[in-house]
Amino acid sequence: MKIRPLQDRILVKRIEAEEKTASGIIIPDTAKEKPMEGNVIAVGPGKQTESGNKIVPTVKDGDRVLFSKYAGTDVKIDGEEYLIMREDDILGVIEG
Repeated sequence: MKIRPLQDRILVKRIEAEEKTASGIIIPDTAKEKPMEGNVIAVGPGKQTESGNKIVPTVKDGDRVLFSKYAGTDVKIDGEEYLIMREDDILGVIEG
């Protein structure tokens, strides 16, 4: 199944957090926080202003992004978990 986000919405797949700390301590599932990092899977065409101009999103498919902790809506597509969020919820793009 394919999904195409509307307007300025973006489909993101979370990058799973490490299960061990740097010192080798294993973190149980109950103590883990949801990662605030993910890969952009799909991007909407952009938001239209009142004057009729389209604001094109600055992120693109394949970008690795940081987003706010409670951003977006969790959705499940073909057994995979994703987030759909607005471009405003993205804090930055990780480069390099």
